[in-house]
Amino acid sequence: MRDTDFLRWAHPATILVATDLSDLDHLMPFALEQAADSEARLFLLHVLSSSESIAADPTGMPYYDTSSALEIAEQMMHPWCDHASRRGIRCDALVREGHATQQIAAAARQFRADRVLAGTRSRSKLGKLLIGSVAEQVLRSVYLPVMTVGPEAHLRVASEDERIVLHATTLRETSRPSAALACQVASAQKARLVLLHVLPPIPEMQRKGMPTGFDSVAERELRMLAEETGARCGSGVEPLVVHGNPSIEILATASELSASLIVLGATQRSAFENLTRDRTVYRVLAHARCPVLTLREPQAMLSEAHTETAAAHH
Repeated sequence: MRDTDFLRWAHPATILVATDLSDLDHLMPFALEQAADSEARLFLLHVLSSSESIAADPTGMPYYDTSSALEIAEQMMHPWCDHASRRGIRCDALVREGHATQQIAAAARQFRADRVLAGTRSRSKLGKLLIGSVAEQVLRSVYLPVMTVGPEAHLRVASEDERIVLHATTLRETSRPSAALACQVASAQKARLVLLHVLPPIPEMQRKGMPTGFDSVAERELRMLAEETGARCGSGVEPLVVHGNPSIEILATASELSASLIVLGATQRSAFENLTRDRTVYRVLAHARCPVLTLREPQAMLSEAHTETAAAHH
């Protein structure tokens, strides 16, 4: 990746806001804040599903009423664009029909979005894991930053003295781009960047005769990554190694530091894992009390491109 890409992503000129309309009140304050910070243009996009277009005639027979559904969606988004305009923020409301993830990705390409902003919502009382799948599908299908705002996320209080960006890294080579992005975002926000790596629980590592904490190989690798990342964007970076369950420790650390943003790298997963939803990224999206910025790891993009190329030759 070029450094100019990370600079552009950290200072977005165009932000695509994907909304299901029910999340506008929760999502738009974040969109307006980000647009004001970077002088970005907002595109509000609602993708109309076939179920939203179904109405009933006087006899009770269902029929498709697309024009009515389009009008309702536009009426719900336009007041927010008017509010943005009063704050000096350019804003356009768009309604499209079709598959949500595909239409969001297409709009991101069409308007050359530097960031996609999407909401997530809980659909289960058991751990809030079954959040809306569209946001996750988008972050795993486009190679640009996707910021998600979960049901527990709240805006940073203006009186807080210091902004902190928390980047949780796996230390894989493919996680380097998300670390570079986190550093550029922290620099743009004049925030302190903390690089976090979560090791297995101490008893588990001791049973295997592996060094823990400061004596671990991961600690040394994390310090090297912190130095490399900081040198790249001209900012100080603080490394932090902890032991435990990754999602629990990421959320706990973010809460303890009062982080204003969590940055994660997202990987491609198997169909079974997509079905079970038992993944670190998904858990963090569901529970985070601040926005979560994800960047799809390039390995997933290369793998997908290879698969598509192979299929084209058969």
